[in-house]
Amino acid sequence: MDLQTVLLILALVFGFYMAWNIGANDVANAMGTSVGSGALTLKRAILLAAVFEFLGAFLVGSNVAETVRKGIFDPMLFRNDPTTLAAGIWLQIATYFGWPVSTTHSIVGAVVGFGVVALGIGEVDWKLVGGIAGSWVLSPILAGATAFLVFRFLLRHIFYTADPVAAAKRITPFLAGSVAVVLAGVTGAKALQPFWKDHHLSDTHWPLLITLALAAVGGAVAAITAHKLVMRLKEEPVKELHQYQAVFVNRSLDKALKHLRRIENITRGEIRDEARRLGLELRDLSETVEQQAGHKVTHAAYQKVERVFSYLQVLSACFVAFAHGANDVANAIGPLSAAVQVLQHGVVAVRSAVPAWALGIGGIGIVAGLATWGWRVMQTIGRRITELTPTRGFAAEFSAAITILLASLLGLPISTTHTLVGAVLGVGLARGIGALNLNTIRDIVASWLITIPAGALLAVILFEVMNSILLG
Repeated sequence: MDLQTVLLILALVFGFYMAWNIGANDVANAMGTSVGSGALTLKRAILLAAVFEFLGAFLVGSNVAETVRKGIFDPMLFRNDPTTLAAGIWLQIATYFGWPVSTTHSIVGAVVGFGVVALGIGEVDWKLVGGIAGSWVLSPILAGATAFLVFRFLLRHIFYTADPVAAAKRITPFLAGSVAVVLAGVTGAKALQPFWKDHHLSDTHWPLLITLALAAVGGAVAAITAHKLVMRLKEEPVKELHQYQAVFVNRSLDKALKHLRRIENITRGEIRDEARRLGLELRDLSETVEQQAGHKVTHAAYQKVERVFSYLQVLSACFVAFAHGANDVANAIGPLSAAVQVLQHGVVAVRSAVPAWALGIGGIGIVAGLATWGWRVMQTIGRRITELTPTRGFAAEFSAAITILLASLLGLPISTTHTLVGAVLGVGLARGIGALNLNTIRDIVASWLITIPAGALLAVILFEVMNSILLG
């Protein structure tokens, strides 16, 4: 077996290995909230993610792959590139510990390390690297703020009402239509980018027009379908005070008590005495509500609402998985395509057509990674950050999709992983800081901070090892 064949086999193995790690870490993010909320079992989540990730990767993804690795350095300057393996190793380490890290950042770290040791520190575009690192802060904040607002909207307009089912019947068609509009927009703006480039449509109005058409049709179909489904639900007014309403009532009582205390401080005589009496009655009422606030919500009305949102959450998770497979398969297959070019033709182009068999390898690798180690990151996203229900999981998924769409339209370099983690944090904060597992959050943030340095260090080590083998 000649050296070229050996190197080709190694390129295939490394490409599959990277795809496996993407599946085990990145893909698990898309389904983690659905598993954590109970909307899907682990087996069903793996099956759905496998189908939609593979379809996105094989049918839509990467007809044109960026082999420049985000433009960090000129690919014509060097040919032996260990970045895929280095990024894959770091992803496997992070996945083992259940840390949801960014695949893009892992590759950026490996590219930076490779570029410094092989080409020199001056050949690395540090401004671009800094911009990518800045997305660590941008994407979680945007998604977290959006998720906070979405979940607070659901609480106020559904769970704090006297008849949650009736409220859900009014709002669900609007929410379903919004989900379809946003996710169709994500698909058009993010997942179909390679298709627009491959057919030379990127600089035309067609991508926008097609995206708007998809969004309009998808939104209308989803809203009509949701309306027909929820109209079958029987309305059940809540006769007793339960957890959600108790929390809302307590907050309102606290505000009323503050106002009464102000009245006591600025008045005298009969008005002050009456304010003090009302304050004592409100305190007694608050204690009564407090006793009920800790009770879990088990009422049939709330269970029906959660069941409605479980379908919306699964829908959003499937779209996110499809968009991820279409967009991020290039992280594994782009380097593989470049390696095959070098071995077969001796040159690497800035853009290269990715053959169907390479997309197949990427899709299979992603599915294999998800099925074997994906549960580790799913546990972190779905259960270790904050307690999730279908409504909370929906708020997180929907907010992440909104953030991804806005970032795609604005050209902001954000991380899908960081976006989803930020959205889950936002949902937790909407219920108070006590609803968050701060130890898990600390570990996740630490893993984010060391992703680029870890990828860079591994690339340097692998570069030296490969050079010693090939030149020694």
